[in-house]
Amino acid sequence: MTAVGNGAQTAGRPTRLPRSARRKQLLAAAQEVFVAHGYHAAAMDDIAERAGVSKPVLYQHFPGKMELYLALLDTHCDAIVAKVQDAMRGTSDNKERVSASVRAYFDFVDHESEAFRLVFESDLRNDPAVRQRVERVEQGCIAAITDTIISDTGVSREHAELLASGLVGAAETAAQFWLAGGRQVPKAEAEALVAALSWRGIASFPLQGESA
Repeated sequence: MTAVGNGAQTAGRPTRLPRSARRKQLLAAAQEVFVAHGYHAAAMDDIAERAGVSKPVLYQHFPGKMELYLALLDTHCDAIVAKVQDAMRGTSDNKERVSASVRAYFDFVDHESEAFRLVFESDLRNDPAVRQRVERVEQGCIAAITDTIISDTGVSREHAELLASGLVGAAETAAQFWLAGGRQVPKAEAEALVAALSWRGIASFPLQGESA
């Protein structure tokens, strides 16, 4: 098994990395192990070996396996929420906003790291700390879309939240279904299909100042 990253060893001697670089290296190794084996079957020994460090070095940065797992979840949960927020802020074209939101989910599940498995397929979903982070993804994405819907249509927050949850649910479920089915539909086409379905629904709500 090879070590993750560069600079794990030089001329047979360990290389001292800056703390931030070492943390990044350890998280990358942990992600590979967690994705491959799940939380329960993963071992700190495996993660240390994958990173090319000793267990004491690993424990200097993370007190235990759960802390490693939660740090990875925080990284990837924040990333998907940020992508949806960017989709809302990146343009004033609502059709493109819908497309970009759907694309964010497809990009997430299609990434070669398979980090989406930590968020959507975790074998720790019943753990309160893990569940809180997974729920934060959904709520963060819904909140970003809700604010845009309210701003553009003037509907109540309750109505906007329901519409936003439908868009998020459709994008997340379709992206996972597409991946599990073996990507039988080309990715761009799959994104366009789901975006078109969502847009045809959301577009029926007129912008403020327009008649229905």
